Amino acid sequence: MPLLDHFHPPLHGPRRWEGFHHAWATFIAQQLNQQTLPQGYFAESEISVGPELEIDVAAMKTTGVDSPGQAEDGGAGTTTAVWSPPRPGITAKVEFSHLEGYEVRVYQDLGGAELRAAIELVSPANKDRAGSRRTFAAKCAGYLRLGIGLVIVDVVTARTADLHAELFDVLEATARPAGWKSPTGLYAAAYRPVTVRPEPRLEAWPEALAVGKMLPVMPLWLALDLCVPVRLEESYLATCDSLRISAA
Repeated sequence: MPLLDHFHPPLHGPRRWEGFHHAWATFIAQQLNQQTLPQGYFAESEISVGPELEIDVAAMKTTGVDSPGQAEDGGAGTTTAVWSPPRPGITAKVEFSHLEGYEVRVYQDLGGAELRAAIELVSPANKDRAGSRRTFAAKCAGYLRLGIGLVIVDVVTARTADLHAELFDVLEATARPAGWKSPTGLYAAAYRPVTVRPEPRLEAWPEALAVGKMLPVMPLWLALDLCVPVRLEESYLATCDSLRISAA
């Protein structure tokens, strides 16, 4: 099954890329669980889209109660004084970037779930502006600094940005990605963080992707000496079949 362009006609429009990414993450996790991961490991898909739900506790009010300490029948209760902090010393306008995520996380069961690896499916929101790109790269860098193996898959044709290079910038790597850049702007890259001394380093396996071409098998590092294959082509085909998307 060749890689399709999910962000431009004829596929874009009747088919939502969000639904495809959601299904693809699910099939990657299923493939890892059923075929690839050793005993004691398991994979789960993680989806985070749109603004996060927040509850403003100060704005909550129980029906029929007009003030703190007053009972619903109007009787007097213990009055609690409303505390107000001083004015803030600093106020700055900030544009917070919400991290939209389509990923698969691999855990090891050690009596509790310990994160060992992650697979990130890039979305357009991860590439649309500098803050979003930096937030995505910082999240990935956080995984690597903890010794967690990582695979990034970017099939977004609607926006151009080199998140692979952005990641190396965030990590402040002494050597940039050896000048590697995908000629199509699409890629998959696997990362193995070697955090042990005396030579901590980051090893990468980048692969250029292209619309109309097959997807590669990527190495997913669960530990320094343990690696499993992520067969992107197999999970991509299963996703297309499940959504009734043909190559034609």
